[in-house]
Amino acid sequence: MLGGERKFLPFMRYNFSGLKGQIQISRKGLHFYSSRVTLVFSSSDQEFLEYFLKVLMVQKELLIGTLQLVPEAIENEDPVAIGESVKFLCISPIVLTQASFNDESGKRFISPHTDEFSDLLYDSTIARMEESMKFSADELASFYKFQLVADKDYLARIQATSKKFARIYPLYDSDVKFEVRGYTFPFTLYAPQPVQQFVYEYGLGHFSHKGFGMLDVANGKAIQKPAEEEMVFA
Repeated sequence: MLGGERKFLPFMRYNFSGLKGQIQISRKGLHFYSSRVTLVFSSSDQEFLEYFLKVLMVQKELLIGTLQLVPEAIENEDPVAIGESVKFLCISPIVLTQASFNDESGKRFISPHTDEFSDLLYDSTIARMEESMKFSADELASFYKFQLVADKDYLARIQATSKKFARIYPLYDSDVKFEVRGYTFPFTLYAPQPVQQFVYEYGLGHFSHKGFGMLDVANGKAIQKPAEEEMVFA
């Protein structure tokens, strides 16, 4: 275990959601009423994923706030087909800009309908793809097509009911608390397939390793396994 801890100590190429279950929001935070909750975790690094799951499942109890959890089961999601035009749903809020303690810039509101919104996400995505060392300089240079188009009907309905699609969220780094603005709404992303695959696996925006920016594909079609393909075409 110690060797794995040392190897993956600076590792940040993963993404996860908040805990999913029956909840009620109060001034004191979230209250869970489910006997079971679900955490969605994503990483295409198989070695890290196996290490993480191994460490997780040997825990007898996990304490999150006052919530006591016991790891019970792991379920793999079927991969989905990703193209160059994908409608995504936000499982967790998207953070556009970096922020730190005593820095108010991370809370600035930016309209999803502006070019600035797409440009900030493009810059952070390409920077993260470069840091992953999975793409050559020529490949990165070819990934210039990137446009996020927000679901206008959804945003209009949300605003008509006085609900919010952009909120301020707390964030902790080395036990220091600061705040960022996160956005949650469906959108269509136009980008090369490798870029789409990257954000699907690792999240979109900043702080994906802290549970922000996780996406799901709306009406995603699962990729059939060889055995399933034989059954269909037999």
